[in-house]
Amino acid sequence: MTTSMELDFKKLSGSVSRPVLQNATEYCQLVKALMFLVNSCLDICFEINTLSQHMVEPHHTHWIGVKNFSRYLCGTITHGLRYTTRDVRLLGYIDVDWAGSVVDQKRTSGCCFSLGSTSISQMSRKKKSMALSIIKVEYITANMASCEAVWLQKLFSELFGFTLDTTLILCDNQSRICLSENPIFHDCSKHIDIKYHYIQDMVHRGAIRLQNIGTDEQVADILTKPLGKVKFVTFRERLGFVEIPSYEGRV
Repeated sequence: MTTSMELDFKKLSGSVSRPVLQNATEYCQLVKALMFLVNSCLDICFEINTLSQHMVEPHHTHWIGVKNFSRYLCGTITHGLRYTTRDVRLLGYIDVDWAGSVVDQKRTSGCCFSLGSTSISQMSRKKKSMALSIIKVEYITANMASCEAVWLQKLFSELFGFTLDTTLILCDNQSRICLSENPIFHDCSKHIDIKYHYIQDMVHRGAIRLQNIGTDEQVADILTKPLGKVKFVTFRERLGFVEIPSYEGRV
């Protein structure tokens, strides 16, 4: 397996015609065991998120997905996180797969932050609430990422005694950038809860800055949806998850 999940897995997993597993215990045990790998294998956050949603009533398709996922892990056993000292700055990516769930049409949000060459924080989460506006979804996700960025800034300040520069957060939606920078657009967003406007305050203080990026460069895509081989491998390397040379036989 060159990718951790097939492109059509979400479509197949939402089919009610698929047979239900007679004994779901083995499926649940395997998924729970795989959850411990998320901290060191940043490329599998979305897959674990998706597979764990079907632990109550897994179908045969989900079991096939777990087995394919296990084959992928066996093929990347020599991979790991590689940290370097060059370009030590906090950089974030955010992305949303709006109505991506084929079961209930709910969204999946993903964000990751890297310090230098490798990711240090990542999240892939299916939201419980429904949203009728893509602008609202994008804006809420940006607010969530800004909270994470400010927390990381404070954490590094307390641990190492230095202040990080303004955190750049890259996104592929211009609407959320406009809402965060210009309050005049808030007349069109009065349906958004006031707590989600925290990001505007952080932008005005200079703690974070949103910048537009092309969809093909959006690394957080790997946290929200299945990807093809080329994109998956490219974004996986951008997260810092690369093959580590063997030190066997070296002095």
